[in-house]
Amino acid sequence: MGSLVLLDLMGGVALLLWGLHMVHSGILRAFGPDLRVLLAKALRNRFAAFAAGIGLTALLQSSTATALITSSFTAEGLVGLVPALAIMLGANVGTTLIVQVLSFNIAAAAPVLFILGLVAFRSGARSRIKDIGRVSIGLGLMLLALHILLDTLAPAENAQGMRVFMSAVTGDPVLCIIIGAVVTWAVHSSVASVLLVMSLAYAHFISPYASLALVLGANIGSAINPVFEGARRDDPASYRLPLGNLVNRLVGVLLVAPLLRPITEVLQAWQPDLARMTAEFHIAFNLATAIIFIGLLDGMALLLEKLLPNRHQEADPSQPRYLDESALETPSLALADAARETLHMGDLVEVMLRKVMAAIMTNDRALVDQVSRMDNSVDNLDEAIKLYVTKLTRGSLDEREGRRAMEIISFTINLEHIGDIIDKNLSELATKKIKRRFQFSPEGAEELSAFHKRTMDSLRIAFGVFMSGDIDQARKLLMEKAALRNTELAATERHLDRLREGRPETLETTSLHLDVLRDLRRIHSHICSVAYSVLDAAGELAPVEKSAETDVAALPAPSAGR
Repeated sequence: MGSLVLLDLMGGVALLLWGLHMVHSGILRAFGPDLRVLLAKALRNRFAAFAAGIGLTALLQSSTATALITSSFTAEGLVGLVPALAIMLGANVGTTLIVQVLSFNIAAAAPVLFILGLVAFRSGARSRIKDIGRVSIGLGLMLLALHILLDTLAPAENAQGMRVFMSAVTGDPVLCIIIGAVVTWAVHSSVASVLLVMSLAYAHFISPYASLALVLGANIGSAINPVFEGARRDDPASYRLPLGNLVNRLVGVLLVAPLLRPITEVLQAWQPDLARMTAEFHIAFNLATAIIFIGLLDGMALLLEKLLPNRHQEADPSQPRYLDESALETPSLALADAARETLHMGDLVEVMLRKVMAAIMTNDRALVDQVSRMDNSVDNLDEAIKLYVTKLTRGSLDEREGRRAMEIISFTINLEHIGDIIDKNLSELATKKIKRRFQFSPEGAEELSAFHKRTMDSLRIAFGVFMSGDIDQARKLLMEKAALRNTELAATERHLDRLREGRPETLETTSLHLDVLRDLRRIHSHICSVAYSVLDAAGELAPVEKSAETDVAALPAPSAGR
């Protein structure tokens, strides 16, 4: 009997957690970008931030998710610590709203939610409709889970062994607080743990006193997760927000715990329904904590900034700046972050291309060394972006999101190839020229500089095409690709004319000159690759052009030692 009750109880909790996950992921997928924009606008003063925290967390049904989103804003320096702490006070209240709703007996709504959710999920023409269907199914699963929990615990109420066990476990209020904190930390949801406590209280498995102590523990447990998940170990300042939220919870628990017994007596006299009493204590505790601390946030922020100062260190160009792990549950946000990081990588490639040409023209060995170090950073960013997008594609993406993910990976690969050509080919050509003290003829130097300038201009256009998907600019890139090929042929002809004239500089640098032209043209081909996916999506790319681009990208990088 006891084993079956325990198994059914675990199954009900698992179903409840899965329902919470579906609601949370559905809301983020459907409204993630809009939520972030609204949150950014709300973080202007503490009261607007408090209200935004309530609304956002009531939607997401997870104060942890709100903490992670808010932490990303504070880590990027977009908002101050005071409004960020205020939004966490609101988030703590927001988690209580769904508990309040579910404390009523609305299990009969589960089938309706399942039917509506299934219809929306299966027939939704747009991704947002499908995600709203996911939310509806998740809410239905939560109601069904609560029904299972109550039905499981009801017949076991008279089992003497279970009652003795639960009384022993929950007899000490300090132990109850610890158990509540550990369970909530483990399941990553104060909503789930409080609902479980409500079910246990309703079935009289635990005393009213123990149920309130467990709720206090749940409030601590939900504040522990963001400390480990929302902060970066290499940046003490990133711990300010989650640690401040945890301190607020701990102080609130320390103030209420000594008064728990009289509070229990008052609430029980006012609300005899133990499940409803537990839910009302949950919201009262968080409202009281918010009222107490919302006026003290300035002092707390100053203390946190003093204890956890900003780490002043030179930014490492090889480390990703925008790959936010907490955004992976919202594909649109994660793809935007990956695109920003790809532009960061592109900026490094642009600097490499400019410096290597300066090294070739001026015989500056220091620039060659700088280019080599920057290529290592480009390689690191390439790996980080591909790993991030790969993690994202493990989830469910719609067709548009999947296509964008492939565009990001493709452009990243091409940028990495450009970096390799610069480092392994053009840098070696520069080194050879420096060692032998060669100089290009004035006409040859001018041709190479003009060719390089057009390549740089195309790279900047490619960045715009990558971010905006502008069809006109994509066409311009491909037209420039054909024009540059003709320019290369014309420049080669002029170089051969100078060679036939017996110009000394031309005789010395003939191999270098032609190799630089060829490498710049190869770089330009990789740059123009971004245009193919844009034109392909618009139905303007002929099969022959697709095949030609694939062949170019598949060519091995030329060696500098020719």
